Amino acid sequence: MNEIWIEKYRPKTLKDIIGQRDIVDRLESYAQARNLPHLMFAGPAGTGKTTSAIALAKELYGDNWKGNFNELNASDERGIDVVRGKIKDFARTAPIGGADFKIIFLDEADALTGDAQAALRRTMEKYSKTCRFILSCNYSSRIIEPIQSRCAVFRFRPLRAEDVRNYLRHIASLENLTIADDALEALVHVSQGDMRKAVNSLQVAASLGENITVDLVYHTTGTARPEEVKELLQTAIGGDFIAARNRLDEIMISYGLSGEDIIKQIHRTVFDLDISDYDKVKLMDRTGEIEFRIVEGSNERIQLESLLAYMVLVGENRGDSAD
Repeated sequence: MNEIWIEKYRPKTLKDIIGQRDIVDRLESYAQARNLPHLMFAGPAGTGKTTSAIALAKELYGDNWKGNFNELNASDERGIDVVRGKIKDFARTAPIGGADFKIIFLDEADALTGDAQAALRRTMEKYSKTCRFILSCNYSSRIIEPIQSRCAVFRFRPLRAEDVRNYLRHIASLENLTIADDALEALVHVSQGDMRKAVNSLQVAASLGENITVDLVYHTTGTARPEEVKELLQTAIGGDFIAARNRLDEIMISYGLSGEDIIKQIHRTVFDLDISDYDKVKLMDRTGEIEFRIVEGSNERIQLESLLAYMVLVGENRGDSAD
């Protein structure tokens, strides 16, 4: 337990990367040609963007990869001074070990200010002979168009459940863990295609014992069981507001959930309810409104109970229309 598993089991080469076959094939062709344009990796967290950049650098530079690869996080240093200082200084120096160019990997590039992005565009143009940029972002729309047009864009998808499941089994076997099938499905459910979250969740659960159970997974990740959330919503739609309110208390206290946590799980569970599509649309609309109010600072208990009350009314209207 002395090492973080996301680093211990991070794929070392491009061919080891999980679930992004089309992207890996294109990156491998760049590595074989020993040349690449500026790149933009866009997609959700935990889908392999950083891993792909590091693996590409290792295949291009071999043992000299650290000297020719500079990783910066734009969410920590997001102003124009960083572009004019650290980035420019690295970009204009010659590569080492006989390489033709160096790589700057700018993580969370969508956090850069507008002025910083404008300065970055000029730097990308001026030093393209000695440095190539790989920009990583969750939302490519937040990157200015002049930068996007200078990059080959790679869109990373959330990992398939089967890919996450297989990789977790692989780690569990290497760590001599016993993991129940329902616990494995719980990890897949919690991760939502985010491999980093899945591996971290497995390591946290493993810190409490070598036998990984479904209860252990949900309690260590602070996630309510999907069936419990579904029962909560069904109770409200069934017309028993007080019972639903009490069930909400039990879930939030038992798992230590915040209002934002539970509203996200409610959002995922609405689609599993045995109600009409029209009623699902109404619940989605109200759930989005409640989530916005909570984020903006409204009292989460009042807002969540308001949502349960609305569900009671939806349930009553279903009964009336059935009559």
